[in-house]
Amino acid sequence: MTLVARTRTRGVETLTLDSPHNRNALSAALVTDLAAALTAAGEDTDVRAVLLTHTGNTFSAGADLRDPPHPDALVALLRQVVELPKPVIARVAGHVRAGGLGLLGACDIAAASTTSTFAFTEVRIGVAPAVISLPLLPRTGARALARHYLTGERLDAAEAARIGLVTAAGDDVDAVLAPVLNGVRRASPQGLAETKRLLTARVLEAFDRDADRLTALSARLFASPQAREGMTAFLERRDPEWVV
Repeated sequence: MTLVARTRTRGVETLTLDSPHNRNALSAALVTDLAAALTAAGEDTDVRAVLLTHTGNTFSAGADLRDPPHPDALVALLRQVVELPKPVIARVAGHVRAGGLGLLGACDIAAASTTSTFAFTEVRIGVAPAVISLPLLPRTGARALARHYLTGERLDAAEAARIGLVTAAGDDVDAVLAPVLNGVRRASPQGLAETKRLLTARVLEAFDRDADRLTALSARLFASPQAREGMTAFLERRDPEWVV
């Protein structure tokens, strides 16, 4: 049973993350299913753009701590979104945490409802937002992200839009997206592909330069004693031992 539902309306392929039991956490299975759906959409000449959305009140809760994807698989998925020769547009009507923000950052355009919240929670379980920085830092910048990376605080949709984590936010996310989807439907496939190539060049440079280093960092941190304590505390719904 796939964890990613697929529908199509006037050339826009909607991929819906549908793993409610873990709030659409990035499990090995979900990453595999999403990669397959993106491949199919990328190869289909009738698809003009991809709309990435979710069931429930959470776009993605981040990496699934019980069934995490291999760091290489997550890097490959993020790169696939960036390299897809069609715009990938995120529709967020809920919450996004940790690794889910990497998926959001890989998208070309992202719109969120004003009720959405965001948080880089990695530091609170003893790791770092390593792999997800590949698409995020070139598009957002270290200064804008510093507070949120270092504290794990929640930020609202207005702040996410201010720092460039999302493109726009509004009370009705579908109203925000309506002119965007109309625009891509009026654009030529060649024009979209080549324009996206211009926009993603710096992001792909980061992948080429830093992917191996950040993948190794992620693997090392997740295997560390502090990460084991942080993940155990999270699953047991208690503070980790380092909280003062």
